[in-house]
Amino acid sequence: RQLHQLVEKALTSNHQLAIQAYNLKIAEQQVIFSGSALWPALDLALRSDRTKNSQTDTYSNTNSIGLNLSYEVDFLGKLNDSQRISHYSYLAKKNEYEHFQQQLVANVVTAWFQVIEAQKLLALYEDRVKTSQHNLAMIESSYNAGLTEALDVYLARNELNSELSLVAAQKTSTAKAIRALEHLIGSYPKGGLVVNSHLPLLNNDIPVGLPSTLIRRKPTLKASWYQLLSQDAALAYAHKQRFPSITLSGSLSDTNTDISDLLSSSSLAWSLLGSVTAPIFNAGRLKANEEKTRLTLKQGEKIYLDALYLAFAEVENAITTEKNLKLSYTAMLAAQENATVAADLSFEQYQSGLVSYTTVLDAKKRAVDAQSSLIKIKLQLLSNRVNLHLALGGSFSTPSIENKAK
Repeated sequence: RQLHQLVEKALTSNHQLAIQAYNLKIAEQQVIFSGSALWPALDLALRSDRTKNSQTDTYSNTNSIGLNLSYEVDFLGKLNDSQRISHYSYLAKKNEYEHFQQQLVANVVTAWFQVIEAQKLLALYEDRVKTSQHNLAMIESSYNAGLTEALDVYLARNELNSELSLVAAQKTSTAKAIRALEHLIGSYPKGGLVVNSHLPLLNNDIPVGLPSTLIRRKPTLKASWYQLLSQDAALAYAHKQRFPSITLSGSLSDTNTDISDLLSSSSLAWSLLGSVTAPIFNAGRLKANEEKTRLTLKQGEKIYLDALYLAFAEVENAITTEKNLKLSYTAMLAAQENATVAADLSFEQYQSGLVSYTTVLDAKKRAVDAQSSLIKIKLQLLSNRVNLHLALGGSFSTPSIENKAK
């Protein structure tokens, strides 16, 4: 339950996600801006002048009002291509935002498990400190009784100091893991997050024969595809820039010495005209811009194909990684059991005078390494499963963009 609460908090409080939400809203406004070019533009102009005649030393007032209408006939579809560029760019941004949401959820889940891992390792090292303190007390007692050598005492003390050093380092790692999680959920630097849970072991296997169509839902692939469509529309727009454009304009105006008499007399003037403009000489600027856009489109095609192949590789790598991690966990579990028995047996043999204390230390080190490796493999399995879900474009329940970009 705590994990669900942390994810919900991250989706409403994460600063980077809020930045992405604003980027999406900006792209949405750009679509509106581009679409406005398809409609006529109507402007109202009001002007008032006062001049002095130096010869007659008199003043005169001139007031004018005008209503101007302009409209570009989109007979080639150039303006429509411009709107398509913005529309596809917006869809690309929308999918990028969705991917950022999913990545944020994955990061929160992974960070939460990393905190648990750090706490489990800290508990393991603290238990080792207690065991080392107990062993040191026994060895010092035996040394005072003349039953052990001074070397064993120094070795036991060195072991205890090493364990204390591990505890101190692990406390630092645990604090950093908690701060990283707090930063993701937008609670840093409160430092009051408490995580009390365990690392579950994944017993279920990945279904065999996952359909490749699952990867179609991946937001990064969708974003790359829409970006490609936007570049295609940009090429069409750049090409049509080299052709003539037709503009219709009309105006309605009146001029009078008194503002109150504006538009009230028969002196209203109007005009309606059409114009055709065509580029004649621009030193190859439009041609170069079209070629640059065409090359950008070709580059975008390669980027999309690379993203597609990378998406499949991520899924395959995650499946292979999980299979091998489970084999490692099974082998390490057996190693941990054997190392624990060996550590206990070596200490009993040391007390009986059969082996030296260096043998005990070596056996203990193997036991601790095996126990810590089991904890780390559990984390790797969980993180890998989260990455696989993300690689397959797994969706998460998220708040609306309007609620995020406030």
